[in-house]
Amino acid sequence: MPDTSHARLAPPVPCVGSLPAGARDTITDVPGVTVGHCTLAEGACQTGVTVIRPHPGNVYVDKTPAAAAVINGFGKSIGLVQVEELGVLETPIALTNTFSVGAVAQAQIRAAIADNPDIGRAWPTVNPLVFECNDGYLNDIQAMAVQAQHYDAALGAAAAQFAQGAVGAGRGMSSFGVKGGIGSASRLAGGHTVGALVLANFGTPESLVFAGRPLGDALAARLQQEQPPEKGSIIMIVATDAPLDARQLRRLAMRAGAGLARTGSVYGHGSGDIALAFSTAYTIPHRAETPMPAVAMVHEARIDPLFRAVADCVEQAIVSALWHAETVHGRDGHFRRALRETLQDLTA
Repeated sequence: MPDTSHARLAPPVPCVGSLPAGARDTITDVPGVTVGHCTLAEGACQTGVTVIRPHPGNVYVDKTPAAAAVINGFGKSIGLVQVEELGVLETPIALTNTFSVGAVAQAQIRAAIADNPDIGRAWPTVNPLVFECNDGYLNDIQAMAVQAQHYDAALGAAAAQFAQGAVGAGRGMSSFGVKGGIGSASRLAGGHTVGALVLANFGTPESLVFAGRPLGDALAARLQQEQPPEKGSIIMIVATDAPLDARQLRRLAMRAGAGLARTGSVYGHGSGDIALAFSTAYTIPHRAETPMPAVAMVHEARIDPLFRAVADCVEQAIVSALWHAETVHGRDGHFRRALRETLQDLTA
C-alpha cells in the first residue's frame, strides 16, 4: 500500500543564514499552502508523488500568480510554457519521477474536470503542472509504477504537517552520492513569509557544502566511488505571502539558484535545475464577470529581503532533504546511504 504519512521524527536540522524561520520551518508556513505525499517503497519500486496545494480552494477557478525560472533546462517537466505566458497556476503543483510525468499530468486533468465539468467544453482546457527528476538509480523507472490513484492519494494527504527526506517524489532520489529527496524551509523577511520545497536529486560527492561547511572531500573519501559527471536535477518551489506579480515572482525564482549554488552545485550539463515561485497574497479569477483584484505590489526597492529569504530557504531546504533522508535499497542491489550515517561525526 502507498505510504501517505505526514511526519517522522528526526534530530534538529542544522540551520543556515540569520533570518528567522517560521513556526514549522517549511513551505507551509506560508498561509494556505499544504503538501502531501504518496510513497511507493517495495523492492525495486522506490518512487512516489508529492503535491503542493497553493491554497485550499478551487485552483482552476481562483488561479495563483506564479512564474518559473529555468536555470539549466535538462528536464522533462510539463506546463511551463503556459505558466510563462499567463503567469498563473491552474492546478496544484506535482512532483514525481521522469517517466511518470504523463500519468500524473493526466491525473491532474481528471481531478480538475471533476471539480470543473465545463473544462474543455464551455471553458478552456486546463494546464497541468508536473515537475520531475530521474530516480532510475534506485527505482525501476521503466516499470512506470506511478498511476492516477497515487496522485489522488498525495493530493488527499495534503496538510500543513508533512514528512521530509525519502518520501513521496523524493523516495528514489540521490544527491551528492548519498540519499536525497524532499526538503523544505521558511524564512521571515520584509514583513512577509517565504517558503521553499525542493526535490533534491543533484550533486557529486566532492562538491558538497553542507550548512556552510565544505564536506565534499570527506564525503568522497568515505564513499570511495568513481565520480561520474553530474546527471541529477533539482526542482525548487518557492511560495510567499508577499503581493508580487508574475514578473516579480520570476525574479524570486531566479534567486533560488543562489541557494542552490551555496550547496556546491555548478548546474552540471546533465542537471535539470528549475525553480517556480508563486504568491498566495491574491488570486486571479477564471470567470470574466468576477472583478480582477486590486493589489498594491511590493515596491522594487523593497524586494531585496525577499531575494535573501529565497536563497536562504532553498539552501536550508536542500540541507533538510539530506538531513531527513534515510538509507534506501532499491533495484538490482543499488542503495544510497543516508548522509547522517555516512558523515555522522562531521554532521553531528
